[in-house]
Amino acid sequence: MDEQKQANSGVEGTDVAVTQAAAIDSDVTEVVEAAGHFRIYLGAAPGVGKTYAMLSEGERRLGRGTDLVIGFVECHGRQHTEELIDGLEIVPRHKVEYRGTTFEEMDLDAVLARHPKVALVDELAHTNVPGSGRHEKRWQDVMELLDAGLDVITTVNIQHVESVADAVEQMTEVRQRERVPDWVVRKADQIELVDSSPEQLRRRMLHGNIYPANEVPQALTHFFRSDNLIALRELALRFLADETEEELLEYLRSHQSGVLWETAERIMVGVTAAPGTEAIVRRAARLTSRIKAELHVVHVTNPEAGTRSSESLQRLHQIATDVGAHWVELQDDDPARALMDFARRTQITQIVLGASRRSRWREIISGPSVIWKVQRLAALASVDLHIIARHAIPDVPSETLERTDLSEHG
Repeated sequence: MDEQKQANSGVEGTDVAVTQAAAIDSDVTEVVEAAGHFRIYLGAAPGVGKTYAMLSEGERRLGRGTDLVIGFVECHGRQHTEELIDGLEIVPRHKVEYRGTTFEEMDLDAVLARHPKVALVDELAHTNVPGSGRHEKRWQDVMELLDAGLDVITTVNIQHVESVADAVEQMTEVRQRERVPDWVVRKADQIELVDSSPEQLRRRMLHGNIYPANEVPQALTHFFRSDNLIALRELALRFLADETEEELLEYLRSHQSGVLWETAERIMVGVTAAPGTEAIVRRAARLTSRIKAELHVVHVTNPEAGTRSSESLQRLHQIATDVGAHWVELQDDDPARALMDFARRTQITQIVLGASRRSRWREIISGPSVIWKVQRLAALASVDLHIIARHAIPDVPSETLERTDLSEHG
């Protein structure tokens, strides 16, 4: 730990603390089976120094004789970060033309052909330029490197984790279009949190150590407000605490197999294609993660209506997969009954539903809502019910949307 702090002390004016969620026992945390080892530097906010920390580790490993290359690193013009690259082997990037502009991406095949022991790959949440390779997302490139037996060290900011991203959007009013599935982050053998106090981070911003001078005023009044940075740190610490607890449970199950350590909690979230449902699923995922429960995402359709797969439902299915939930399709002309029958069969202990937007007059005419029926049935079955507000997608100014990489740098 002292070595890590010393490695980060060179970042300009930065008070960077790195907390390691290390594997308790290597034979217990073999989450990437028959593959390379996977390590993530998790940034509590953009600009905290996660790329610097990754490169510092690369220098130390190279000094110990490890065969290591840079698959892709983005310095964003930061001098101290660029200095760390000197002496490290860089696999040439793949250049691709897209809409009249030349972009550079990691050359996955070149890294595979070089086949080092360790590859440094920055910005796990990055979306590859169309036509630059066989994968849409960089995290997919990383999975292929791991499958090929390479060790990978990478970086990602907390706001890009799928189950957290919508909460960050509401808080910062900045769209998080770059996202990484929770299961990808959970695959890491080690996660290290790279943190910095809001005051230090804002000072670094003012000194021009994070963004160019013309972008600083907007960043300080939007994404980099002190209250946003405090909340991001809290999200990162909670995420890391969940990961640490998961490792502890794995250790206990491995060494004391006769003792039941699993929680008995099981959460079900009922979903429809209504606007705001994606946020409900992510909210349920966060509840599930904190109590180490199972999550079932259940959608009920009327059998007379036939099977319909709208774009909204496909998106919900993908989000359920990304946050590690079980997706369930049921057919019943009574959604409340179907949900409660499933809850009883699956021993669900908590149910999550999105708040109804039906007016009182509509309920008088059409009868009780599904929420009202589930509430009554859940009470009889002694199942807890959570009603989650449906938050509208923030109306983000167009200039903010254009600056989407604001939430990805460093």
